[in-house]
Amino acid sequence: MRNAFVLCCSIVMIGAVGTAHAQDWTKSKWGPNDEIGAANYMTPELVVKAASLVKTGKTYPLGMIIDSKTPAYPPRSFKITVVQPGQAGIPGLGPNKATYNDDIVEGWVGVGSQLDGLGHLGIEHVYYNGNKLLDFADPTGLKKLGIEKVPPLVARGVLLDMAAYYNTDVVKEGTAFNVKEIEEAAKKQGVEIRQGDIVIFHTGWLGLIGKDDKRYGAGEPGLGVEGAKYLTSKGVVAVGADNWAVEAIPFESNNLFEVHQILLAMNGTYILENMDTAALAKDKGYEFLFVLGQPRWRGGVQGNINPIAIR
Repeated sequence: MRNAFVLCCSIVMIGAVGTAHAQDWTKSKWGPNDEIGAANYMTPELVVKAASLVKTGKTYPLGMIIDSKTPAYPPRSFKITVVQPGQAGIPGLGPNKATYNDDIVEGWVGVGSQLDGLGHLGIEHVYYNGNKLLDFADPTGLKKLGIEKVPPLVARGVLLDMAAYYNTDVVKEGTAFNVKEIEEAAKKQGVEIRQGDIVIFHTGWLGLIGKDDKRYGAGEPGLGVEGAKYLTSKGVVAVGADNWAVEAIPFESNNLFEVHQILLAMNGTYILENMDTAALAKDKGYEFLFVLGQPRWRGGVQGNINPIAIR
């Protein structure tokens, strides 16, 4: 049973990550007991500075609406069932005839807008801060790196409009954003990426849902390997995009989900997938207050989220 769980829940990488063993990535700079990774970069001082970015009070929901038709990485699915428990055949409960609806969710957490926790993806069954799969992963929930450990993410948000950078509505799949592209896009927008930031890419990819679901799920533009190393060297807390995996697919090499490995396993940098960035990009909201309080599911690997950008 245990072996079956490991087989089902682990991603087996083809080939070793070229840089994975160039440094002792299994030891967090924040100590052997650290479970929150790059969230350590958030300080009260940076939160106060981020709050000062609010000028108009306009808010933007970055979470997409999801339902049973939302395309997702196979075999993930999602469904809501609405029920009226204990109310069949009666006008209501009590003399005041109270009635109510409840809902049951059946599905995977990794559908729609989501936060990838640090226990999501590793290297040869080793995860952030050297945690080995058999030591902390269990069918009933992660014993370490659970999504409940993630503190509220309140930070300066930076949107990089890569669709505008490439002068297109939808950036082509497989397009990788590396140092050159990131620095040029940031310079064009007049923003600087700093320690403690949350960086989100707008590519137009989410707009394919409902129009071309097959293309949406077959690949995507996104962060490249060099770009991932660059952003983690900057000390960002999280990296997101308006697509399902944040990184460029087809991949830049034979390594699978190497950007995920660099961000999550090697640096403890969170991943924000399927962010709805269209309205923010339209308003050229390149700098904003980012606020997220994720679900506190004990032992959870991921979390469905709706972060808010405030300008």
